Formats: sequence, C-alpha cells, structure tokens
Amino acid sequence: MSSNRTLMVLPGDGVGPEVVNETLRVVDWLAKNKNISFNIKEGLVGGASFDKFGTPLSDETLVDTMDADAVLFGAVGGPKYDGVEFEKRPENGLLRLRKEMDLFANLRPAMVFPALVDASSLKPEIISGLDILILRELTGGIYFAEPRGIDEINAELKKGYDTNLYTTPEIERIGRVAFDMARARNGKVTSVEKANVMMSGVLWREVMVNLHKKEGAGINIDHMYADNCAMQLVRDPNQFDVIVTDNLFGDILSDCAAMLTGSLGMLPSASLGSVDKNTGKRYAMYEPVHGSAPDIAGKGLANPLAELLSLSMLLRYSFDMKEEADLIDKAVSKALDAGPRTPDIMAKGREKVGTKGMMDLVIHKLEELTN
Repeated sequence: MSSNRTLMVLPGDGVGPEVVNETLRVVDWLAKNKNISFNIKEGLVGGASFDKFGTPLSDETLVDTMDADAVLFGAVGGPKYDGVEFEKRPENGLLRLRKEMDLFANLRPAMVFPALVDASSLKPEIISGLDILILRELTGGIYFAEPRGIDEINAELKKGYDTNLYTTPEIERIGRVAFDMARARNGKVTSVEKANVMMSGVLWREVMVNLHKKEGAGINIDHMYADNCAMQLVRDPNQFDVIVTDNLFGDILSDCAAMLTGSLGMLPSASLGSVDKNTGKRYAMYEPVHGSAPDIAGKGLANPLAELLSLSMLLRYSFDMKEEADLIDKAVSKALDAGPRTPDIMAKGREKVGTKGMMDLVIHKLEELTN
C-alpha cells in the first residue's frame, strides 16, 4: 500500500468539519479497496484556529500545509467572528494560504448531473448537459493589491478604496493554464474583463490577445465584458467552455455559474500553483465552493458532495489518479440517480437524507461499481 503522499486536512468552521469527515470515509474506502493510502495530517484554520491560537492561521499549520503534497480544505467563517478585527478574521487564514502557496489558478467546474436538471432555477433545455470551467486568477487583483484602506477625511466623512492591479506575467500565467485546460476540453477560451472602463481590463485583454498569438495554437478565443458574461451565463451557458478572468470577476461569476447547477453544495474547486522546475512539486488546495453555512452547522444537513468532488479533483490534478477520480464522479452521479437528496437539492417525491446518509449512498455506489 502506497502511503508516501502527504495529505493536509483543514476542516475549518461551520459545516466544514462535517463534510470533510464524511469525505475522509471515501479516503478510507480507497485505502481498503484500491490499495491507495496517504499520510494524513490535520490542522486548524479560520475561526477554529483563532479560538485556540488567536490567529486564523498559525505559522506551524502554514509550514505543515506547505510541506504536504495536497490540501483538502473545508470552509471558514461565521457570525461568531463578525466583531473580530479585520486582520484576524477567519477568511484571512484562507487568503494567507492562497498567497503563501501562490495558488494563482482557481478551477471551478460547473456541470449539471442529469439527475439534477430540475434542481436548477433555469429551464432544463437551457442547462441540460452543462459542463463549463471557470478559471479565476486567485492571488492578485483587488483582493491583494495596495494601496487599500479606509481614510478619515473629517469627523463626518471617510473614504474607502481598493486597487485592482495586475502585471503582464500574472495575466500570462493564468492565460497559459486556460489554454492548457481548453486543450483537454473543447478548445475554447472566453477571456473576461472590463476593458471598456478599467485600465486593468485594458491590460488584461492586451496580454491575452498577445499570448494567444504566441501560444494559443488550436485554441479559439473570444473576449467578453464581465457584466455581459454574467448575463450570458443565465441566458445561454452552454456557449462557454473555459472562462478565464480576474480575482474579483471570477469570484462573482463562479457563484453565478454555481447556481446554474442547482446548488452551491454540488460544486468543487481546485486552487493550483506553478510546478517547481527543480522538484516537480505543485502546491494545490481543494475545497468546496460553498461556505461554512453556520445556519445548518452541527445539524448533519450539509451536502457533502462538493467536498467529495473536491477530493476527486485532488486525485486527478495532484496525484494523476484519473481512474479513481472518475470512479468517484460516477458514484456521485449514480447516487443522485438513486433519488435520496440533501435539503439543498431536495425535489418533490424524493427521500430526504443528511450528510451521513448521502455519503452512505455514495459509498454503496462505489461498492457496486467495483464488484
């Protein structure tokens, strides 16, 4: 049994520990049935870390995380921490991980499982067969650039400001990932910005046009303003293959695309860094798109499938285990076909199950597919 790969597990807050613990049942299943095992370490992040250490990410946890071969992440945050000073809020633990690991490429697939066509708010003929990938630049732009702050002008007036800054290399490296992903899919990239009103958007389009001329052989590329892209996602989402965009617009558009599938509880994500030329190692973190959902935390109601599909992406992108990743994806699809649903994807006439019940069904389908 191979166990030389280190998997860092960061459950976080809210429903994070619930969906992570259920997903680890599949990791155990792989060890018992597929002779695949990992050295698993677990650490605190977000509010859980703040409660114990007074910081959303301790230096020790950061070191352990960067030593790992891949990271399985839950969720962070909750109303309990609304009054905490900005630098120590749970979300900053996640932002620090992304920055320190230079996880610049965020992959958010949005696909509709056949059994969930009716769960979308859009007409079935609009979203049937949907399979798109939103590629979000994750370590630059308005969430990180300086200057930023809130200045007091006088006793009655303040100003708040952020900077949306990108350099040519930052845009080029996310563009290359977009081309690579498109080559493995349908060969189409839509580059999204606001070149009509933002100088960072002007540069983004200029760099993407030049990169396509130099390195985009075989790729069809078009360019779209972010507001139009949001409209097109709900009008005709199947026109897209790979959407590549900056940090801010990627944040917004990926959540918009998530709801095309019927629930945030169904969508995984991968955040990837560059491949180290000397060691061949690539920093990578995998997490569900949904948040900590504090309103249902501890109730056993959360949908674990986004976390499980994040594990599937982990196997596929970090460990080149395509067969095992495909097996998990098929088991999820068959579990959904079987009928029972968590509350977020509930439909008339279906049996309602909780977090554990849904994973029980997936594991049952894994058994059926391998026997």
